[in-house]
Amino acid sequence: MQLNLFQVDAFTHRLFGGNPAAVCPLSEWLSDDLLQAIAEENNLSETAFFVAKAQSFDLRWFTPEAEVDLCGHATLAAAHVIFKHLNYQQPSVEFDTKSGRLTVSREDDGYSLDFPACGSQLITEPSEISAVCKALGLAKRPIYTGADYLIPLESESAVRALRPDFQAMQSLGNRGVIVTAPGENVDFVSRCFYPKLRVNEDPVTGSAHCQLTPYWADRLGKTELMARQLSARGGEVQCGYDSPRVILVGSAVDYLSGTITLPR
Repeated sequence: MQLNLFQVDAFTHRLFGGNPAAVCPLSEWLSDDLLQAIAEENNLSETAFFVAKAQSFDLRWFTPEAEVDLCGHATLAAAHVIFKHLNYQQPSVEFDTKSGRLTVSREDDGYSLDFPACGSQLITEPSEISAVCKALGLAKRPIYTGADYLIPLESESAVRALRPDFQAMQSLGNRGVIVTAPGENVDFVSRCFYPKLRVNEDPVTGSAHCQLTPYWADRLGKTELMARQLSARGGEVQCGYDSPRVILVGSAVDYLSGTITLPR
């Protein structure tokens, strides 16, 4: 059995920037074990699989370790494949996912993603605060929790300087850790770590911006924000907040297209 496979750099205007995602269109769902094996073989932070329906697409995302409930950059990559390579003619594509209905629309300079917002609550348990701060090499400070831990720092340079202990992060309670600060040339910056999913540092994380956008919209008193993720590859995300939704805008660049061969 042969399947088409695309690799797309998402949340970037340039090749080798942003976050690479594999995208695999399917005519029908394969077994979960086979989907996971393909994602592990691709060894990217996410592989997106979708199946066309009458008016929408079913969409799922897998890291090399496990299926996840929400992924921004692989959703953007999947929409890019549908619009550009499958010649989809509608202005928007609808995805049915574990996080509900997601919409991706074509923009003049990329794509806009309509996603659910994620709130953050202050952690009060001292042992949990201590464990998160120790894994990041930080003194004790306020820690928030939502889909991921969210740790605000004072400056962009402090975010850049972090050297986390990824082994220590394996034992933390949440899926991952987001570190953020006001940006020097953008509204806010971040770095995102998911060693539990075999993604020590994710290049650009759309799902994290579902949590970052409401946090910074509240603190900056504005609903339109520009963000940059400070990974080695780097990437930019334009963020809008209209509770209970966020709108993330980014671009995508093709890297490869090919065929994978599977046993029947």
